[in-house]
Amino acid sequence: MQRSIDEINNKIKDGSVVVFTAEEIIDVVKAKGVKRAAQEVDVVTTGTFSPMCSSGAFLNLKQPREKIKLGGGWISLNGVPAYAGLAAADIYIGATAIQHNDPRNDNGKPGKFRYGGAHVIEDLVTHKKVQLSAGAYGTDCYPNKKREDWIDLADTNDAFLFNPRNCYQNYNVAVNLSDETIYTYMGKLKPKLGNANYCSAGQLSPLLNDPYFRTIGIGTRIFLCGTEGYIAWAGTQHNPDIPRLDNGTPRSAAGTAALVGNLKDMHPEWLRAVSFTGYGVSLSVAVGIPIPILDEEMMAYVSVTDADLKAPVVDYSRFYPYGEGDPKLAEVSYAELKSGQIEINGQKVPTGCFSSYVNAQRVALTLKAQIDQGEFFLTQPVSLLPGPADKKEK
Repeated sequence: MQRSIDEINNKIKDGSVVVFTAEEIIDVVKAKGVKRAAQEVDVVTTGTFSPMCSSGAFLNLKQPREKIKLGGGWISLNGVPAYAGLAAADIYIGATAIQHNDPRNDNGKPGKFRYGGAHVIEDLVTHKKVQLSAGAYGTDCYPNKKREDWIDLADTNDAFLFNPRNCYQNYNVAVNLSDETIYTYMGKLKPKLGNANYCSAGQLSPLLNDPYFRTIGIGTRIFLCGTEGYIAWAGTQHNPDIPRLDNGTPRSAAGTAALVGNLKDMHPEWLRAVSFTGYGVSLSVAVGIPIPILDEEMMAYVSVTDADLKAPVVDYSRFYPYGEGDPKLAEVSYAELKSGQIEINGQKVPTGCFSSYVNAQRVALTLKAQIDQGEFFLTQPVSLLPGPADKKEK
């Protein structure tokens, strides 16, 4: 049985398409089997809503009458430094940039990091004004050397989210074996295995449902923060050559995707700034990727359950920062993680998650509804994301 993306789009157009979420399809396959489910189902939708540090936004600012050359100068938005080393009116605000006066660890206590680039992006999406402060050296064509202003998205010609690394295909479970509390991008880790933190939607996670990137690539249309977005490239640190389980899913951090979408069309409920005490700021991003069911193999991939997916447990007090030895203490399933407790070295450890599974469900259901209603069509990638060297496309 073979099905093409064009055939699926025709079914979306005439209203006959059959769509399930990656959570719903599990019961369908249990009831009908992989073969019959593949014959009956056209698309499976995925979703995640998680902090993704490697995110940010490009803004092209409307110029005053006396123009300023931002490129080569300096700029901040609400006190958060932005990158101005582009053209005269283009800047990039990174999600993890921090206000100059935000508290740090200089008093022996972990800083709160109350405001950063992610908050600027969220403020813009919620149609708030942000304070622009900029300086430049001045040229004959751009004579202005300073600009102080309050701006919002209406004061930009273009504004788009461009995230160099999102949607990790799998990731670590963070623990702390030391005698002291540590503060990380995986949150507060209590001493002596006091807790275990993870960040993944598991069975709903987009890239875990297409482990070999048979359908996902450059040009794939996605749900991004409430609007249409696209995969622009393989994400930074994309590393598909990772040991895998028999079901094809990687056993640790593997593939990633670079994402792009129109910031002006995004919705605040799907894009949220978050702060981690002692670490910094990040941006929670909602991503949904439709998986076309091209054949039975794809149906087998999208029907994996949390019990079928494994993540490595890593000690962030020693191995992660310094890279000494084998950092993996154990391997646990997402079903175990979601139960609220895992066992490491004979010790029961409570778990916590920074990825919202409830919102991941909402993303997948929203994308499902858009496809059902003929509002969202699938795209044929220009080029698939690189897969592992030992698994080539048929």
